[in-house]
Amino acid sequence: MDKYLYWLANVGGLGTAGRERLLEAFGTGAAVYGAQEKHLAMVLEKNKLESLLEMRKSWDVDREYAQLQEKQISFICTADEEYPEKLRNIPDHPFGIYCKGRMPQPQKLSVAVVGARECSDYGRFIATELGRELGEAGIQVISGMARGIDGISQLAALDAGGESYAVLGNGVDICYPRDNRPIYDRMLVQGGILSTYPPGTAPKPQLFPPRNRIVSGLADVLVVVEARQKSGTLITVDMALEQGREVYAVPGRITDRLSDGCNKLVKDGALVFLSPRDFMEGLRQSFSEKLAYCTPKQAKTAEGPTLPPITPEEAVVLETLDMYPQPLERIRDQLQVKLTERGFRTFSNNLLTILMHLCLKGVAKQNSPGWFSLDI
Repeated sequence: MDKYLYWLANVGGLGTAGRERLLEAFGTGAAVYGAQEKHLAMVLEKNKLESLLEMRKSWDVDREYAQLQEKQISFICTADEEYPEKLRNIPDHPFGIYCKGRMPQPQKLSVAVVGARECSDYGRFIATELGRELGEAGIQVISGMARGIDGISQLAALDAGGESYAVLGNGVDICYPRDNRPIYDRMLVQGGILSTYPPGTAPKPQLFPPRNRIVSGLADVLVVVEARQKSGTLITVDMALEQGREVYAVPGRITDRLSDGCNKLVKDGALVFLSPRDFMEGLRQSFSEKLAYCTPKQAKTAEGPTLPPITPEEAVVLETLDMYPQPLERIRDQLQVKLTERGFRTFSNNLLTILMHLCLKGVAKQNSPGWFSLDI
């Protein structure tokens, strides 16, 4: 990390192209900082030159650099060997990345998981299963740490002992959203927090779309779990396709608005995500070399509480449930068919009682009064 490159990154109005042009002309950040105005004028336009000269007067290089180190924040720019090669080749690549924790390892496979903030139980289930599968396989999970699909998948990967990296739309020293503080803290140990914005930058709506190019840029594969027809998630998809990344979409019911975006992606040619196991098989076929650097986590063998026995009557009711909440009446209608098939005439308990027993046993849940689903 170079204090003069950190200074150069904070000179307003230059852009990545302007900063790289200066480094090409003068060689190092220190040389740019010490260059005479007449020499800088040969490289920069007047307004950009004025911005640089003003920053040179007002910016205390040593103090600002020391404050960055005190916060344990690294700054990696395009002049550094540590700068991710994946990002060098994307359109509008950032001049630098701020990092707390560590950067993703380039030799290892990285998968970005994105989706709706207000996700359904179905989306929550898929994100959890996928995150856990990736974490156990030692595959790096990249996302934006947003509410919903992003944070759920990242937490599942961390719980499985894996690595995850968050690309924020604010400074890396600010946890946003605040609810995801436990995920933020754990990623400082099991991964890293990344941003193209300087420390102290507050989250603002306009800052989030540009960060999506970093999420997809750092990944080898992008998985969209849930997305509405017009969704910010689809911005990430467009960027991933522009960057040449593989894109998978989790299909959903055509009546579910949260699946409209994913279903359209499938229609337009995205790869179909059928299950975590099927997805992993696709990764083995396409990324065998990178997978070789991923260290699978050992399955937990610690003994825990065993699942309470499920009675035959409860098993039949359980078969009528899925990830989508259903009203009691619909469950009863579906159950009547299964009862006939299984030879049951009547239940010793009524349906609501059995459903409540299943909830107590941790295999079903009551989403709202009279509505039930699986609890996976």
